[in-house]
Amino acid sequence: MLKIDNLHATVADRPILTGLTLAVGAGEVHAIMGPNGAGKSTLAYTLGGRPGYEVTGGSVTFEGQDLLALEPHERAAAGLFLGFQYPVEIPGVSNVQFLREALNAQRKARGEEPLSGGEFLKLAREKAALLRMDMDMLKRPVNVGFSGGEKKRAEMVQMGILDPAFAVLDETDSGLDIDALRIVGEGINAIMRQPGKGVLLITHYQRLLDYVQPDRVHILAKGRIVKSGGPELARELEREGYESAVAA
Repeated sequence: MLKIDNLHATVADRPILTGLTLAVGAGEVHAIMGPNGAGKSTLAYTLGGRPGYEVTGGSVTFEGQDLLALEPHERAAAGLFLGFQYPVEIPGVSNVQFLREALNAQRKARGEEPLSGGEFLKLAREKAALLRMDMDMLKRPVNVGFSGGEKKRAEMVQMGILDPAFAVLDETDSGLDIDALRIVGEGINAIMRQPGKGVLLITHYQRLLDYVQPDRVHILAKGRIVKSGGPELARELEREGYESAVAA
């Protein structure tokens, strides 16, 4: 579904990704863990097409397409969703307005009819309930005045509404308390744990993986995958830290 082959990328002319190779099949959840500065967020932003992240080598294919040849909005329309480590605030634009415009723009790109206001609100209520978020919060400006946990839950509502084929989630567990962590984990499973979908879950800690159990766990260090294994690898990292695994 997503195939990354020998990917190299720079930020401000500084090499960050240095030959990263990874493949995630349909129906799979893969977790990427690694120390600070390893290149985890750079990988997420590179896949999403964020400006300033320059690919200098390698390839990325998504559902048979050359992902790197697509503009960010084209990647989204193709079914790629990027969840941010630090979701941004957009004053003056309500969540409902933002999400309806985003969804209908993607539907138009796929040749589908836009949802009416009533159809969209029905969908939004369904997905907000899944994340236990009050619809009144979705009427507020995007992320303005939200706590860290509320921002992440709102982003998962966004993912549910857009219904992507593949989600790249960059430290979605950051800023979540125990209850919010469970709710977000359950939301990811309900939305993305389906045969035709895939998830690349970037995290520092085992705790989210207790809810979203990955098929594979990869350690990213110095811009490339240095070790892969099953879910037990995450528990090993929790016990022993990154030093021995990165040095191996």
